[in-house]
Amino acid sequence: MSIQCPNCNSHNVIERQIGKTVGARIGAVSGGVLGASGAWTGAETGAVVGAAFGPVGLITGSIAGALFGGLVGSVSGSIAGSKVGKQLDGSVLDLYRCLDCDTEFN
Repeated sequence: MSIQCPNCNSHNVIERQIGKTVGARIGAVSGGVLGASGAWTGAETGAVVGAAFGPVGLITGSIAGALFGGLVGSVSGSIAGSKVGKQLDGSVLDLYRCLDCDTEFN
């Protein structure tokens, strides 16, 4: 079943996904911030693991742990934000746009 434009009856219609896109970006930023604040724990863990390899391992482990904490937070936030945004797309925002007449509709 194809979607039809209510204005011009065209079938040349796309999904807009504004909520999903914005939600993913907001989630990635906020998740990255939370991940960075949790990166201290990752740095401590990395330092403990890296300490077995001396001072270089300590520094490398700390940096790797901090980066991993920030990355995991950012990815998790992006996924969560994308799911919330997708729900907004389906219920609140105009979900479709006609490529022939530029009408936006739900």
